[in-house]
Amino acid sequence: MESLHYMLLPAAACFVLAGIHAYLGIHVLARNVIFVDLALAQISALGYAVAFLQGYDPHSIQAYALSLAFTVGGAALFALSRMRKSGQPQEAFIGVIFVVAGAAAVLVLDKAPHGAEHLKELLEGSIVWVRSGEVIKIAAIYAAISLIHFAFRRPFFEITFQPDEAGRRGLRIRWWDFLFYATFGIVVTSSVQVAGVLLVFTFLIVPALISSLFFDRFRTRLLFGWSLSFALSLLGLWLSYDRPSGPMIITLMGAALLAAAIVRQRRGPA
Repeated sequence: MESLHYMLLPAAACFVLAGIHAYLGIHVLARNVIFVDLALAQISALGYAVAFLQGYDPHSIQAYALSLAFTVGGAALFALSRMRKSGQPQEAFIGVIFVVAGAAAVLVLDKAPHGAEHLKELLEGSIVWVRSGEVIKIAAIYAAISLIHFAFRRPFFEITFQPDEAGRRGLRIRWWDFLFYATFGIVVTSSVQVAGVLLVFTFLIVPALISSLFFDRFRTRLLFGWSLSFALSLLGLWLSYDRPSGPMIITLMGAALLAAAIVRQRRGPA
């Protein structure tokens, strides 16, 4: 009973994280910008690192605001980098931003007291120590972002799944891309503060990737992604009573992806 009570808040946080990231992950896979979440998460971490160097508590509103400003700037860069006729893959640009942001965070935290410990926390997160106020905050933020995506679902889905058709119809792709990445950035900024860069990336990509191996319909992929994320999160929390929770969940997700790939390979072409 004591262990169940101990898991309640982390489980609630995982439930909230899985809800929004499974949805966004399907968009990311379809857009073929796999590392956009990792890059935005790293930019967000850089913002938190700068705030930490300035003496702000990582969980303060000042640190959140500074990290969000960094992330929205990254969203603008990604929207501008979408040049369909340039011949250069957008993923390459995103990868460079990720590496540069990561290196910059290391340089910033190298000058900060206990910088190494803070860098580790930014990467691994500390979801097992999440507080009720943090869960309520991210739930409210994700609910607002979900409403935006529901209201503008038609242009978002068209640019994600039919970009050429959207371009022919004269849709303002860069504007809608910026709105998509900006809302995505808000989600990532909030998630990194709770779960860390690595777990946030895992929540985004792995459930969406596994569901894409077996299902074609968006709704089916989403429901499967939600179920898988939450089930593996609960298992990871239960198994990590004496180990780091974030890495445990990530390892389980990786094992699930490997198993799914083997099953899909044995089934052969659909």
